[in-house]
Amino acid sequence: MTAQTDSRDRRPRRTARRRVVDTGRREELLRQAEAIILAEGFTSVTMDELAQRLGCSKATLYSLASTKEQLVLAVTRAFFREATAEIEQAVQAEPDARQRIRVYLNGVGTAMRRHSHAFYDDMVGYEPTAQIYRKNSAAAAHRVHELIEEGVRTGVFRALNGHFAAHVVAVTIDAVQSGVLLERTGLTAGDAFSELGDLLLDGLSSGQDTPASPSTAGRQHGGQVSTPR
Repeated sequence: MTAQTDSRDRRPRRTARRRVVDTGRREELLRQAEAIILAEGFTSVTMDELAQRLGCSKATLYSLASTKEQLVLAVTRAFFREATAEIEQAVQAEPDARQRIRVYLNGVGTAMRRHSHAFYDDMVGYEPTAQIYRKNSAAAAHRVHELIEEGVRTGVFRALNGHFAAHVVAVTIDAVQSGVLLERTGLTAGDAFSELGDLLLDGLSSGQDTPASPSTAGRQHGGQVSTPR
C-alpha cells in the first residue's frame, strides 16, 4: 500500500545528498573549486577531497552539482565564459583595428596560462570537456576572422592577405586544440596563441621596423622560455 501525499505540498525537499545553499556561498564555493581544478586537473581529485579542502560538507558540495562530472563541466564552462568576457572588454578598449587582433590573441594566451598542464591534459582527454574546448576554439577562430575582416574594411589589411590570414588562424587554432602544434613546438597553448598574434602582425621580420609587442619584448630581454609539455 502506497501512502498518499498532498499534491498541494510542492515545497523543495532536502535530502542527505543535497542541501539548500545561499547564492553568495554557492558562488564562493564554485570559485574555490574552480581554482583547485584549474591548478591540479580533475581526474585525481575526488568529491570527498574537494569537500574537505573547501571546508564544507559533501551535501553542500552536491548542491553545486549533482555529480563530479557536472561540477567539472560547470567549472570548464565558467572558465571560458569569464575569459571571453575579459578578452572582449580589452578588445573593445583598443581603438586600433590592427592591434585588436594582437590584444585578442594575447588575451586568449593569458587566459590559457591560468590553468595548469594537468588541467589541460584532463580537459582534452575527457570528451565532454574536450567538446567545450573545441567549441570555444572554433569561436576564437571566428572572432579573429571578424577582426581581420574589420581591418580589411578599414583599409588596414589587404583583402587577399586578410582572407588568407583568417584561414591560417583557423588551421593554427585547430592544431593547438588537437595538440599537434604544441607537441611539435614545445609551446604551451597560452604561448602558442600569443605567438600567433605576433606572427600575424609582425610576420618573420627581425623587429627592426616594427616595435616589439610586450610578449616579444619579454622573450627578447630575458623573459622565461616555455618548457616543453
